[in-house]
Amino acid sequence: MTAYFIPMDITHWTTLIYSKLERWLQALIKMLPNMILAFLVIAVGYLIAKLVRRLSYSVTLRISKSDSVSSVVSVILQTLAIVFSFTVALDILRLEKAVSSLLAGVGIIGLALGFAFQDLSSNFISGLYMAFRRPFEIGDKVETNAFIGTILKIELRSTTLKTTAGLHVIIPNKDIFQKPIINYSRSDNRRVELDFTLPNTTDLSVAESAIRKALEEIGSDISELEFYYTGIEDPKIKLTVSFRIDNSEPKGFMTLRHKAILAIHKILGEHEIMKITAPANKTA
Repeated sequence: MTAYFIPMDITHWTTLIYSKLERWLQALIKMLPNMILAFLVIAVGYLIAKLVRRLSYSVTLRISKSDSVSSVVSVILQTLAIVFSFTVALDILRLEKAVSSLLAGVGIIGLALGFAFQDLSSNFISGLYMAFRRPFEIGDKVETNAFIGTILKIELRSTTLKTTAGLHVIIPNKDIFQKPIINYSRSDNRRVELDFTLPNTTDLSVAESAIRKALEEIGSDISELEFYYTGIEDPKIKLTVSFRIDNSEPKGFMTLRHKAILAIHKILGEHEIMKITAPANKTA
């Protein structure tokens, strides 16, 4: 009894398998033109992606002047071009569900990575923004995050500057992007204000003339000299001396302010005007 049904079952399953393979072969033959077209789309898309990478690199390098930024942007555009070609190929093969699943998977992965590397992505985006806006360049003297120094290196994640004390400080780009930046190198000149006090018995016209003469003898780097009497506190009179200086040299401000204070102190002493002090220095 058993020996009789086994051959019948084998014949039945063989017929089913043969029929299934035959239908698959027919479907494969019908899909062959689509498969060839999809392969051509992927191949052409890959070539176009390489061309996009080269062009985007050269264009971005002209704009950002940063090799690292240009490389990242070109790779991102190349990847997008390749993904687009694969999406078109899957659509040609009538695999719409696979396309939807692929896009959903990419979105979920991107969201997870965004939460996991939130600080890193923030620094990266800030670095890209600063590379295109270029609020400063290598060699500029800036003040940011309570540090004053010269920019040494600009990267996608962080910026390195050398302080006036000779220290190398690495600041995340996110912190630079979110806080004010003072770029001293972008200004051709800089205003200096020196506050003094004079005795109320001083001949103010004589004092003003003496101060003007002392500052003019320093050199041509000082311009737009102005005097402001800001108050009377018996027995003293408050005086603010304001002038502009050349800002091309990193240490020009400190040097000229130093020379100005010495010159004013000396000239007032020669005119037998009471010794003065410089309690506060301001810049604008």
